Amino acid sequence: MRFHCLQHVPFETAGILGDRILEKGHSLTYTPFYRGNVLPPATAFDGLVIMGGTMSVHDEAEFPWLRAEKELIATAIRQKKKVLGICMGAQLIAEVSGGRVYSSPHKEIGFAPVRWTAAAGQRFPGLKAADARPVFHWHGETFDLPPGAVLLASTPACKNQAFLLGDHVLAVQFHPEVTAGIVRDMVFHEGHELITAPYIQSAGEMFSQLPLADLGWLVDALFDPFFY
Repeated sequence: MRFHCLQHVPFETAGILGDRILEKGHSLTYTPFYRGNVLPPATAFDGLVIMGGTMSVHDEAEFPWLRAEKELIATAIRQKKKVLGICMGAQLIAEVSGGRVYSSPHKEIGFAPVRWTAAAGQRFPGLKAADARPVFHWHGETFDLPPGAVLLASTPACKNQAFLLGDHVLAVQFHPEVTAGIVRDMVFHEGHELITAPYIQSAGEMFSQLPLADLGWLVDALFDPFFY
C-alpha cells in the first residue's frame, strides 16, 4: 500500500506506526506542513495518516493550509481511502465528517488507560483484554461524534476517545504512535501545558513511565486489522 502522512509539527512523527508501515513493505511519504509542502492528490495514496499538532483545527487564519488539508481529508473519505487520524488528526476527521470540535472540560496529558467499548472488541479482537493497559494522552480539545460514527473508547476525562466511521475511517484522540523519544520531545516543546490539574501528569511522572511508551502492541491491535 501507498501511505501518506500529514505532519503538523516536526516532533510529532508517525513513530512506531511509521516503522510498522515500512517493516511490512509499504511506502510512506510525508507532507510536513511546517515546511510549507504542497499536498498530493488523493489518487497518490491508498492510506492517509493524519498526525497531531499544537494548533487547533479552527486556526485557519493563522495556518491557512488547514483549509486545503481538510479538503484532502474529506476527499479521501469520500473516495473510501483508509484514513487514520491521531489526536488533532482525529479532530480534523470529526470536523470534516460533521462533528463539532471544541475545548475539552479537562486537558488530558500523560499515561492512562482507556475503556474500550464492546464494538471495539468486536472490530479489533486484540483490544478485548486491554482495558488496564495505559496509553499516552496529550490533548486539550475534544469532539462530538460525527453522524454514523461508532464509539470505540472513553476515559473519565474525555468521553469520545476514538471512533470508527464506516470501515475505512479510524480516529483516535490518544497517541498510540509514541516512542520514549517522542514523549520527551513533546515535553520539551509543550511543557508549559503541564500545570497542576486532575488529568495532567508532571514531566517527572511521565518520564518515570517511559517504558510504557512502547505501544507497539496497540499499533498492532488497532492498525493491522484496520489497514490490512
